[in-house]
Amino acid sequence: MTVTAKEQQLIDFSTVLAAAVHDMKSSLNLLQQSIDGLNKTITADNHSAQQFLSTAHYESSRLNTGLVQLLSLYRAEMENLPINEDECFIDDLLENIFITHEHYLGHRNMTLEIEQTPGLVRYLDQDLITLLLNDILVNAIRYGSKKLRVSAYEQDDWLYIKVEDDGEGYPCKMLANNELKMQDFKISNGRTGLGLFFARLIASAHRRGDKKGEIALSNGGNIGGSVFTLKLP
Repeated sequence: MTVTAKEQQLIDFSTVLAAAVHDMKSSLNLLQQSIDGLNKTITADNHSAQQFLSTAHYESSRLNTGLVQLLSLYRAEMENLPINEDECFIDDLLENIFITHEHYLGHRNMTLEIEQTPGLVRYLDQDLITLLLNDILVNAIRYGSKKLRVSAYEQDDWLYIKVEDDGEGYPCKMLANNELKMQDFKISNGRTGLGLFFARLIASAHRRGDKKGEIALSNGGNIGGSVFTLKLP
């Protein structure tokens, strides 16, 4: 059947894309559940299988993050990301993120140290901040060596959350592209920078008066590798 020009005009491609992303996320959730199920059946001495599961966890996490990014950018129409702020206990937030990646940390034989000021409470969009930190942490696990460190504290009425690893650090090009804009993405390079763009979008959507959230990349820190800093008002 041939689709006429008039019928084509009635097709909202962005809406079709959003529906397709929802379907893909459902399938991906089932895949992640299968990976978790397999993890429980693999013995600790089966290093080959554990390596395959480690790779599967990393790639499925990246796919999930990418799909949620597509949905959020569609809803935001690339301009103003809508957020749903509510009371959030930071220790619970970080604990849930650790639980999500506990098996992956085990496969990679890595330790995660969490250091935070007790009793931190903030109003923020927990779903979006969790998505942001999950994406940063899964990459830190991938590119780190043996140790990760997550810290949370307040300073001058700002909330700081840092994710550090003991790997080789961010490449100079990534540090230079910290303020990369959407029109500067190069799809052919494989790594488009969408993750950092999205992280900055989430951070800046959190506002208090004339203050807005931000992110920063650096190298060194407490354990010598890359340092991702989320700063929220």
